[in-house]
Amino acid sequence: MIVMDCSAAIEIVRKTKLGTDFMALMGTREEVLAPKLFVCEVTNVIFKYVKAGMLSREKAPAYQHEALDIVDRYVDDFELQREVLRESIHLNHSAYDMFYFVLARRNNATLFTADKWLAKLCAEQGVSCVMRLLDDAYVVRASVEEGPGYVLN
Repeated sequence: MIVMDCSAAIEIVRKTKLGTDFMALMGTREEVLAPKLFVCEVTNVIFKYVKAGMLSREKAPAYQHEALDIVDRYVDDFELQREVLRESIHLNHSAYDMFYFVLARRNNATLFTADKWLAKLCAEQGVSCVMRLLDDAYVVRASVEEGPGYVLN
């Protein structure tokens, strides 16, 4: 099972190297989850790309649709909110990111993210995560029991 955050979905839609690597790691049978917050975040990022002149107004709806279509099941933010607030305060990290973190931890899922701070937090807290490293390798932390993970090139 995969939890997809906005940063990873945008990389996939933009067809960057990181995005194509995420797609390759996803496989075809894995269920992809996201909190409903994902819809707002994706929409806002696409708006920012249009505003910055990096994406045309005409292509924006297709990008939005493609990003939102990556997710198989959206989880209601309300059922996560208490744990998210507690963990945000405890770990001193953005509540937005904690929705993805908590969802991944609750479902023993692997979080896909391009956010280095969220990936670092996952590694520190034993939450399965795929993250980008500076040398373009990727660390996949499959589980706490399996140790610090392995590197894919």
